Amino acid sequence: MSGHLGANMSGGQPTGASLGGPIQALRDRWGWIVGIGIALSLCGLIALGNTVVATFAVVAFAGSMMIVSGIIEIIHGFNMKTWGRFFLWIVIGLLYVGAGIITVTAAPQAAAILTLLVGAAFVASGLVRIVLAFQMREGTPWIWAAISGLITALLGVMILAQWPFSGLYVLGLFLGVDLLFAGASWVTIGLALRRRA
Repeated sequence: MSGHLGANMSGGQPTGASLGGPIQALRDRWGWIVGIGIALSLCGLIALGNTVVATFAVVAFAGSMMIVSGIIEIIHGFNMKTWGRFFLWIVIGLLYVGAGIITVTAAPQAAAILTLLVGAAFVASGLVRIVLAFQMREGTPWIWAAISGLITALLGVMILAQWPFSGLYVLGLFLGVDLLFAGASWVTIGLALRRRA
């Protein structure tokens, strides 16, 4: 009776069968996954090879997304029933569009501002992590949290110490490193799927 009940609860199929289809589909496409990983890694290497261009690409992408978001806000504003909400959504949309246009057209200044914010965020995040680490010393590996916070804070200090010059390469450097790690993870996943195929 318990077997019959279990079959009914799982739709008449074993629980593992519901996962077998998608996993098998991924195994069949392991080559594509490895290819995507290699492509991302190559893009990361290109970004690291020219961090200035990569930085401006990040800024242009951010500005473009702000413009698109602003246009969506404006369109949404025209669907509002009351004048107050209509006006509010339109103003927000126009601010987004304006900020996006400024970001795209003044990429070096925008990169410098974004880098300044990143550096300040790193310092603040690192200091908070250090404080939290010293507050939870009882029975926890607090030393690793403190070291992690110290490294983050020092990285922020290094970025701020070289500002505004760091605005030319920091965002591109982060993009390149992120793409490299993402590419490596996809390649690892694809090869693991190949071994299990």
